Amino acid sequence: MLALFTELADWLTFVLFGLSPNSKLGDAVHFFIEDTTKIFFLLIIMIYFIALLRASLNIEKVRDYLASKNRFIGYITGSVFGAITPFCSCSSIPVFLGFTSAGIPVGITMSFLLTSPLINEVAVLLLLSLVGWQITLMYVLVGMAVGIMGGVFLDLIRAERMLQPFALKAYQSATSATIETSGASTKLKLSLSERHDFAKRELWDIFSRVWKWVFIGVGLGAALHGYVPVSWLEGNLGDGQWWSVPLAVLLGIPLYSNATGVIPIMESLITKGLPIGTTMAFCMSTVAASFPEFILLKQVMTWKLIAIILALLLFSFTLVGWILNVIN
Repeated sequence: MLALFTELADWLTFVLFGLSPNSKLGDAVHFFIEDTTKIFFLLIIMIYFIALLRASLNIEKVRDYLASKNRFIGYITGSVFGAITPFCSCSSIPVFLGFTSAGIPVGITMSFLLTSPLINEVAVLLLLSLVGWQITLMYVLVGMAVGIMGGVFLDLIRAERMLQPFALKAYQSATSATIETSGASTKLKLSLSERHDFAKRELWDIFSRVWKWVFIGVGLGAALHGYVPVSWLEGNLGDGQWWSVPLAVLLGIPLYSNATGVIPIMESLITKGLPIGTTMAFCMSTVAASFPEFILLKQVMTWKLIAIILALLLFSFTLVGWILNVIN
């Protein structure tokens, strides 16, 4: 279904606007249209329908199940969901907001957010074709372990305290089950119209706070999209020194590309002799630890929490890169 946004961007950019698909401007405009429309669609769908479910169903049972003795199952579930969903780092933000507004524990939500950019079908298929199933399996297991351990750590430090006020309010509202009657365990029976009004208010409250930052974040991503100094990387990080992996990770932060755009870069770097671990670390940083993502995250998290997540991501990418370089 998400391919519809690619087709829409194709038509608007290359047919209606008449831009060349081989030009930098055409690539940037296409990226901007595809990502903004996709993010807005996901944002509206996730927030509205989760709010509708909150008003209609007893999702507190699911939340309580994940938050109690089965919390570790929740971390695994969040990580698996992140691994199988085809979302880039910026597209994961609406899902994060949806989970938060449903009262899902922040650590479980972050297991999803940390795993989602680390593992995707593009990276897995490319690794399979380049290095075989053993290293690919190792990469997937390490990536999921990073998401799970990151979620556990963020729950231990009570990361929900470092959400922005409106996101914290939505989280606390869900966890305290404000739609229940006072002092009672049964939910109020709301009409369809009342459930729709509740979901609409929730959607407007969140959407009105973040929409302009979607334009700013994706706009910056479009400006940086595809700009990767491949020749410099080949010439300076190709010998496999231990420091080449963290340096590659740091170099990837100011840049930005989605998973599709990073495929030819990965193939070029690996073909020309850059170690597989260094290549993967650089590309994961480019896709998942970018400035546009942090601009969007700032709307739902404080700078302190963003700094913690950035440190977790950089450590994770470096660890994965080192492991792949050692076993390959």
